[in-house]
Amino acid sequence: MGWKTLDDINLDGKTVLVRVDINVPVKDGVVTDATRIERIVPTIKDILAAGGKPVLMAHFGRPKGMIVPELSLKVTLPALEKAFGQPVIFADESEGKRAGSWINEMNPGDIVLLENLRFHPGEEANDPGFAAELASLGDVYCNDAFSAAHRAHASTEGIAHLLPACAGRLMQAELSALEAALGNPDRPVCAVVGGAKVSTKLDLLGNLVSKVEYLVIGGGMANTFLAAQGVDIGKSLAEHDMADTALEILDKAKAAGCEIILPVDIIVAWEFKENAKHKTVSVKACPPDAMILDAGPKTVAKINAVIDVSKTLIMNGPLGVFEIPPFQEGTFAMLGEIAKRTKAGKLVSIAGGGDTVAAINASNHACDFTYISTAGGAFLEWMEGKTLPGVAALEGA
Repeated sequence: MGWKTLDDINLDGKTVLVRVDINVPVKDGVVTDATRIERIVPTIKDILAAGGKPVLMAHFGRPKGMIVPELSLKVTLPALEKAFGQPVIFADESEGKRAGSWINEMNPGDIVLLENLRFHPGEEANDPGFAAELASLGDVYCNDAFSAAHRAHASTEGIAHLLPACAGRLMQAELSALEAALGNPDRPVCAVVGGAKVSTKLDLLGNLVSKVEYLVIGGGMANTFLAAQGVDIGKSLAEHDMADTALEILDKAKAAGCEIILPVDIIVAWEFKENAKHKTVSVKACPPDAMILDAGPKTVAKINAVIDVSKTLIMNGPLGVFEIPPFQEGTFAMLGEIAKRTKAGKLVSIAGGGDTVAAINASNHACDFTYISTAGGAFLEWMEGKTLPGVAALEGA
């Protein structure tokens, strides 16, 4: 661990600039999912308890360096105040008062939220001048936005070189969990990767085959691998132009001693809709006019057998079209096994990615995983073995 935490810096009387991710969904002016807000509460509470004055910095949407009133962070205030259990001061620069003035007027115990950083073109450009302007507002920099750590922006990378810097509690938890999954894990390690397209996860698959003992491939990606091996997949979603790449990944896995698990039986249907007519068939018996929408029970049994001998599991993607009943059964059965082994203390389970989190929530196993990442792109890039600018900046602080 080459980065500092809140425990490593004296925060008493210090203004702490906290980069958070509160880019939350909003409908009709109301936050509809406050999960990301709730996850920053421990960091803010700990800063306040240590005598620090937290100033929240965040982005919201894609205003592209322009002031877009409907993308003001003011919309998050009610959700923030509910989560923190206290008022939050909004530093609205559009009213003519500079951010520094709001911060200078802070009393112990106050929390300030700055306006959307992306209203400034210097944020996404990682402009040194804008980073310096931000740094001038505080004494300490705390990054608690792992989900934005794959972006080299002024508030995620530039500022970290200008102030004493540390990771917040959420960032600390994310990094510790991922280190446990791929950095120095208990072995054997099993990775579950699903999703529609191989092309979007080439780097991920290429990195994993050299780091895990078992690689489960599901969803539309599995169809591409099956088709590349000459299996007739009917009208199933697949990237036939990625056949050579799929075969290369299979060869690389074999050379690395990584066992790839693909479907041996499948759930097929003739329509893409809820409760469509469906049946279970061998992977080699897909009807030419049908499509594969889920993994079959023999496949799930094979996957669960691998889970049972694994000590670490990392998941990014479901096995099938879990959003449409009854094609969630394969994914849910696998998630049940992961949950059981985790609760028994026999498996460290890390999951991330939008579809993955949605599937886990739908299966009612959100409390049963060791760690569930709220990060999207950053989680994926970490799994791909890429350096994240926001993390690298903390390690060099």
